[in-house]
Amino acid sequence: MLQLNAPPSRFIHRRHHQTTCLVNPPNNSFSQWYERHCGLLMHACFDTEYIIGFQDFLRKMSSSGRDFYLRYYVGHKGKFGHEFLEFEFRPDGKLRYANNSNYKNDTMIRKEAFVSRSVMEELRRIVDDAEIMSEDDSLWPSPDRIGRQELEIVSGDEHISFTTSKIGSLADVNDSRDPEGLRCFYYLVQDLKCLVFSLIGMHFKIKPI
Repeated sequence: MLQLNAPPSRFIHRRHHQTTCLVNPPNNSFSQWYERHCGLLMHACFDTEYIIGFQDFLRKMSSSGRDFYLRYYVGHKGKFGHEFLEFEFRPDGKLRYANNSNYKNDTMIRKEAFVSRSVMEELRRIVDDAEIMSEDDSLWPSPDRIGRQELEIVSGDEHISFTTSKIGSLADVNDSRDPEGLRCFYYLVQDLKCLVFSLIGMHFKIKPI
């Protein structure tokens, strides 16, 4: 689990009951810190849940006065059945990830982990910078046989729930009836996927690169 810009904390490896101490990361951006320390984190994190100062994290989240929740889904139903990618961040910092592909008899991948307050703040910053909360999906392409996307966000008193079709490229965005709004959605989804794939990779890769 990531612990960004926070005091050194102890984390518990539930399977082997080991206790280790992480170094205090510098006050750099998420991407810079990730690139510098991904080897250490991948070496430390196995296919099991880690909790870093979780009680303190819950206390800070409850006192922040601003709940935050995000869920994204993209999928379709075809000759390989229901194939989809879905992830969500809950207000308590729990990240849930599912990736189902039946191609060549692949099995569904399900992962769960807790992320720190700093990661939730970075996620909220990404959403705020995208200004997605002011958009409207009424003119976006409706879900079709090609696929479906869903984005739901709760940020404080604001709540949005968008649905649209799968977007193949920016050409599809530019040809839509609301290119500006759909472009905002398109780029936000790319940023969210990049963040989630990085977090899942750091949590669950057995061997460091």
